[in-house]
Amino acid sequence: MASAIAGQVLEFPRVARESEVHISLAEILSALSFALDLAEDAVPGHALRSCLLGMRIAKEFGLPTERMVTLYYSLLLKDVGCSSNAARLCEIIGGGDERRMKAGVRLEDWTRRASASPSILRVLWNTVHPDAGPAKRAAGIVRIGLAQQRNQAEIIALRSGHGSQILRKLGLSNEAAEAVRCLDEHWDGSGYPEHRTGIEIPLEARILAIAQHLDAYATEHGTLRAMQVLHERSGRWFDPKLVWVAEWLHCKGMLWTGALSDTPQRETRARVLDLAPEDINRLEASDIDLICEAFAEVVDAKSSFTFRHSLGVTATAVSIAREMGLSDDRVRLVNRAALLHDLGKLRVPNSILDKPSGLASGEWSVVHEHPRLTRRILSHIGAFGELAAIAGAHHERLDGTGYPDRLSAERIPIEARIIAVADVYGALTEDRPYRPAMAPEEAMEILAREVPDRLDPYCCDALFAAISQGQA
Repeated sequence: MASAIAGQVLEFPRVARESEVHISLAEILSALSFALDLAEDAVPGHALRSCLLGMRIAKEFGLPTERMVTLYYSLLLKDVGCSSNAARLCEIIGGGDERRMKAGVRLEDWTRRASASPSILRVLWNTVHPDAGPAKRAAGIVRIGLAQQRNQAEIIALRSGHGSQILRKLGLSNEAAEAVRCLDEHWDGSGYPEHRTGIEIPLEARILAIAQHLDAYATEHGTLRAMQVLHERSGRWFDPKLVWVAEWLHCKGMLWTGALSDTPQRETRARVLDLAPEDINRLEASDIDLICEAFAEVVDAKSSFTFRHSLGVTATAVSIAREMGLSDDRVRLVNRAALLHDLGKLRVPNSILDKPSGLASGEWSVVHEHPRLTRRILSHIGAFGELAAIAGAHHERLDGTGYPDRLSAERIPIEARIIAVADVYGALTEDRPYRPAMAPEEAMEILAREVPDRLDPYCCDALFAAISQGQA
């Protein structure tokens, strides 16, 4: 592919277009599940390992084939609502790192009011009001303890409701959406969001709960401890019959193969893809677009300040691309890369994203890694090689001062330059925790000052033309 930039013809390596390569639903969702692991501060591959564990338990239990399809995609997408409660949790803990909080209490039993274990208190002390003195921090912990049940209900309702909405948006079954919505229900009625008991909880949701517990505990404390706690919570959190199946598989050495955190991710993912149901696995181009939109929604849900940011950047980038006369294939590439450009931001805590003051150097280091993480996640999808490079370069600048790789002009594809301009324009015209949204005219003045050293002049001209015509 050749692109005319600043009077030169720049050659960029061509890879097979997505329309030329078969992309399966399992391939794209198993790759994007790594983004969900970021938001939960889970060891990468958590969703994949949970999928293997859950499918093995379900098969041994005798789950019918058609329900295995529901379970498979529910396991891969069980955490798809995870970003929707991040801002609220950050608020509850007084501006602390919500990812650290989630990771710290993941293994704790919060259904028991008197369960102020030393480990919970330690997590709270390290995350609640992190910039405050001991007195304010202690008072904050007491308030959280008093409102524990209410907070828990709110946080899980946000997550489960949004997760089920996204599964329905993707066209997956109502049963799959219900499985994700009921992920945190407990066998004895102590869970959320509806305190369902026993077989009122969808069977798929009961399997999801066991699978994610097993991986989380095994990753932190080993398989023996995971099985011990599973047994202890049988009849309280977990369906006793499913626990028995998991224990039988464990004893027979048939549960953990390829599903441990020290297993190479490529091997675990290959095993997950081998289990993919073929009947609904092939995707059309419009299906891929829909999945990209859904994951853009996951990213944008993380903060009220980024609400619809990815969709807004995408609309602007597509307008620029069309104004510049890019072909339909390249416009579609811009559309998908723009939708997914901020996937890596799921790793950035809301204590940084929503900070009303300037960032410290360590906080900037976390922010600067998000394009690289975006590229790494998307690179798991074979046909997304070019898209991954474009999305991962949206913070690069022509003079080499951008991040994460300080690429110079000749190494930045035109599609990445388009998204860079759209991203800056979007950020300037949106509310931020440290300033209100700027008027389009003011944003355009700032963009003009970045040309030609940092931002591409042709892309900026195309944006200005699109705005003047009411197309951006």
